[in-house]
Amino acid sequence: MKIDLTNTTSSKINAALMEARRARGSGAAGMVLTLVIVTDEGSAYDALKAANDASREHPMRTLAVIKRAGRSPRARAETRLDAEILVGSDAGSGETVVLRMHGELAAHAQSVVLPLLLPDAPTVVWWPDNAPLHPAQDPLGSIAQRRITDAVTAESPVGQLAQRAQSYTPGDTDLAWTRITGWRSMLAAALDQRPSTIVSAVVEGESYNPSVELLGLWLNNRLRVPVERVVTNGPGITAVHLRTKDGDITLDRPDGLLGTLSMPGSPDRQVALKRRETSELIAEELRRLDPDDIYATAVRTPVDRLDEPANAETEAAEKVAREVSEEAEDAVERAAEAAVANPDRVTVEATDKKPARKAAGKRGSKEGA
Repeated sequence: MKIDLTNTTSSKINAALMEARRARGSGAAGMVLTLVIVTDEGSAYDALKAANDASREHPMRTLAVIKRAGRSPRARAETRLDAEILVGSDAGSGETVVLRMHGELAAHAQSVVLPLLLPDAPTVVWWPDNAPLHPAQDPLGSIAQRRITDAVTAESPVGQLAQRAQSYTPGDTDLAWTRITGWRSMLAAALDQRPSTIVSAVVEGESYNPSVELLGLWLNNRLRVPVERVVTNGPGITAVHLRTKDGDITLDRPDGLLGTLSMPGSPDRQVALKRRETSELIAEELRRLDPDDIYATAVRTPVDRLDEPANAETEAAEKVAREVSEEAEDAVERAAEAAVANPDRVTVEATDKKPARKAAGKRGSKEGA
C-alpha cells in the first residue's frame, strides 16, 4: 500500500499510518525500533532498499529524511512537507515514511521527526553519506541512542576516521567497522585454536579503505605489536599475517568471496568471508544498541601507528639521489684540497682566463652589432 500526502503535517502522517494499519487488519504496531535515514534523492533508493531488507530481521518504522532547501530565494522561502507512506510488502516487515522537506523546514527536520517516533522504542539514525562532523551534536543525532555513519563514502576515508575519533560519543559506530566483523572473528578463533606469541602483524588491502585501517588499528591495540600496512589492488581487505616464532598465521582472501586460513602444523582451511551487502551490515548494527567500546578504542588509536613500507620506485629514486649527492660532495672536497695544495697555480689559471673571457665578450658584441 502506498499513500501520498502533499503539503502535510506530522499529525496527518500519523493518522494516515493508523488508518493504513487498520486497513491491513493489524491493530498493534509490533515494531521494535525507529530507523531515521538522513539522505538525498540520489542515495534514497539504495538506502531504503537496505533498510527494508534489514526490517525482515528487525521490524521497524523507517523514516527517510530528504532535505530540499531550494536553490533560489523563492524556493527557500516556500516551506512545505511532502510525505510518501509505504506499508505492507512495499515496506518490508514494518512501515516506511519518506519525508521530503522544502525550504526552511529542512533546517528543522527534528521537529517533523519527533512526533513520528515509535513510543518507548529506541531510535537509530543512519547517514549513508555526507555525515555531520559531530553526529551526536546534530539535531537528529541527538535524539538517537545509536548513530551510524560510513567513512567509505567520504572524500578522504582515512581522514574521516580521524574526525570520528575526535567526535566520538558513546553510541557512535561506522559501517567500516562493521565490515571487518568476520575478519576479527576468524583471527580471534585462530588464536584460540593455536595460542602463540605474536611478534608482528601485516594487513594487506586496497588503498583509501577505512576498514583496512581499522583492522590494523584493532590488531595494534589488542596484540600490542607493530602492524605493517601493505597496499594491494583489493577488493577490500585481501590478507592478514600474524607473525610468530613458529611461523605465520595467515588469513588470505584474494577474490572477496572465500578465504583461506593457514596455521603452522595444520592443513589449510577454507572459510566464508564474503563481502556483505549494506542491508546485512545494518541488520548487524541493529542487533545491539549499546555503546561499542571496542570500536571506540580502535578508532581512537592514531593511524600513524601503522607502518607502511616504502615503494620500490621511491627507494630507487632516493638511492640515486644519495649517490649523486655523495659524488657532488666528493668533487667539492677534491677541488678544495687542490686549491689548498697549489694556491699559485689556481691564481695564475684564473688570471689567464680573464682576458680570454673579455676578448670573447668583445668579439660577441661586434658580431651581434
